[in-house]
Amino acid sequence: MEAKHAPDATQRFTSRVDDYVKARPGYPAGVVDVLRARVGLDSTWAIADVGSGTGISARLFLQAGNRVFAVEPNDAMRAAAEKSLAHFQNFTSVVGTAERTTLPDGAVHLVVAAQAFHWFDRAAFRAECRRILKPGGQVLLLWNDRLLAGSPFLEAYERLLQQFATDYKAVNHQNITPEDLAAFFGRPPSRADLPNEQRLDFEGLRARLLSSSYVPRQGHERFAAMLAELRRIYDVNAEADAVRVLYRTQMFFGPLAQG
Repeated sequence: MEAKHAPDATQRFTSRVDDYVKARPGYPAGVVDVLRARVGLDSTWAIADVGSGTGISARLFLQAGNRVFAVEPNDAMRAAAEKSLAHFQNFTSVVGTAERTTLPDGAVHLVVAAQAFHWFDRAAFRAECRRILKPGGQVLLLWNDRLLAGSPFLEAYERLLQQFATDYKAVNHQNITPEDLAAFFGRPPSRADLPNEQRLDFEGLRARLLSSSYVPRQGHERFAAMLAELRRIYDVNAEADAVRVLYRTQMFFGPLAQG
């Protein structure tokens, strides 16, 4: 099934950039290790990080020595990336979308979509990937998949989202099925899963919650109640002044089949 897109999909995070920068998790260095071992990634590869947001995934590849074109339509998120990544000489900020990156034909060895593919028009993004990839180029779809169970905190946090979030279920990346991925790649993609986690104090947890586009903003009638419940959950579950948010970093990668 093709993705359904809210008309403001590229602008959903504009008011949440500060919280996004403060509290969104990074990606483990093992992502680069997997790509080196399984598809031959090296520092000579040029990478298009599409839907690059505040630059979290771009940083991973810049630190590995790659040239990265960070393609982002949202002005506020792109500005945050430019501020934090300007010291990398191989970083180029690009105003563009997944469906129209503005990059030249055959410009990159790898297209990355980190925490972003579920927002795209898949058919148009696939066509754009084929246009900008060099022969033999690869695509990586990457998500930090937050664990919903396994500790009292994780389970309580998920209940909070179910109670207070607005369109949480509609925009969840878990709506992407194996069949959707196989249709995009033209075959079932290669896959790797890596552990990841954050340790957050209350202010970090608050920012992590408010960075999500599907939770009420300040001024919403349920905003205060949501934060009160978050405070209660934190106070009950914190150890050494922090809670642990656990993730499974999911990698789906490979070339795009013809067609």
